[in-house]
Amino acid sequence: MKIAIIGQQDFGRAVLDAFLARGDEVAGVFCAPEKEGARPDVLRVAAQAAGLRVFQFPNLKAVQAHETLKALSVDIGIMAYVLQFAPQEFVNIPRHGTIQYHPSLLPKYRGPSSINWPLICSETETGLTIFRPTDGLDEGPILLQKSTLVTDNDTLGTVYFDRLFPMGVAAMLEAADLVVAGKHQEVAQDESKASYEGWCRTAESKINFNHNVRLIHDLIRGCDPAPGAWTTLAGKKVQLFGSKKHRVRTFGAVKGKPGEITAITDAALFITAHGGQIEVAMLKHEDGKKLSPAEFAAFYNIAPGTVLGS
Repeated sequence: MKIAIIGQQDFGRAVLDAFLARGDEVAGVFCAPEKEGARPDVLRVAAQAAGLRVFQFPNLKAVQAHETLKALSVDIGIMAYVLQFAPQEFVNIPRHGTIQYHPSLLPKYRGPSSINWPLICSETETGLTIFRPTDGLDEGPILLQKSTLVTDNDTLGTVYFDRLFPMGVAAMLEAADLVVAGKHQEVAQDESKASYEGWCRTAESKINFNHNVRLIHDLIRGCDPAPGAWTTLAGKKVQLFGSKKHRVRTFGAVKGKPGEITAITDAALFITAHGGQIEVAMLKHEDGKKLSPAEFAAFYNIAPGTVLGS
């Protein structure tokens, strides 16, 4: 088939590589312009290295963007990690329209941080959706969905890089084949089950050790590796990674007060929360790099009894 890819970064590049590997014709690649001083977009770099035509329009509402896509005369548009708004006038140009990837089981977790929030909200299952983009955010008809279980110690990194990323690339190929062959079904999203979550950034990833140990554990793993759940030490930000939770079921069995470090080993640092303790495997001070608990304790002169978040 003859396609246009609209996307950016690593997922966009992986989708491009997958279509090229099986012999599809990529007539053009649409990438958002890079900001000054930003890391080069790996999708743009890969497309140019492959000798493909690359277009970087400030927005996809521009008449020039529409005319460019029309001139390519493609069978289908493939949206692979797109942060630019793509209006219906643009996505409807290809002969078979456009399909888009979203890393959640729509209509749940619409929005830009849809991998973080299922973990933060203690979901035991998440997945991906290939759907028709509309002018509403992640609201279009569903073409294909794939699910994956979320274990108690999964992180954003393990769920995305180990599962939703490779599953998503394969699902894009599968959905494109179904659409071009006319064998697909489009199922409207059930608005009664819809939810929207905004960005998971600094404000959303702040740890409150007065919360239950399960909520803190889920926040840390849902922000691991990015944006990194954080607390403070002497007024400076410290991010925590590699969380495990240890719950207690007996009154009075919790050692220390919320936020207190109770033990430090080479491989683990234990922090008290309501209902148990959080064990973390790595820490990152705002002035330094990721360190093991023993390295962090030695470098920043902390010991059991130190209280975080104060």
